[in-house]
Amino acid sequence: MVNLPSYSSLWLSPVLQNDIDLLNPPAELEKKKHKLKRLVQSPNSFFMDVKCQGCFNITTVFSHSQTVVVCGNCQTVLCQPTGGRARLTEGCSFRKKGD
Repeated sequence: MVNLPSYSSLWLSPVLQNDIDLLNPPAELEKKKHKLKRLVQSPNSFFMDVKCQGCFNITTVFSHSQTVVVCGNCQTVLCQPTGGRARLTEGCSFRKKGD
């Protein structure tokens, strides 16, 4: 008599590399998903503080700004709109605003 494995153990044995925990997905995988298809919906946009390279004045700018943002003191262009995110002027430093 030949001893064959049961069918139930055959279904459970193969583990695929694409298997992930659906309740706790990795952060990098969630960031790649569309903003409405994430486990918890969150926007791609943010506010940031941009420091002017000339006068070191700090201005708050929206990441997806649709208008040209200039410095309040020296009228230097800080960022220009593109199709999506605004492009910062070369030399300007920024940081994301916290909660």
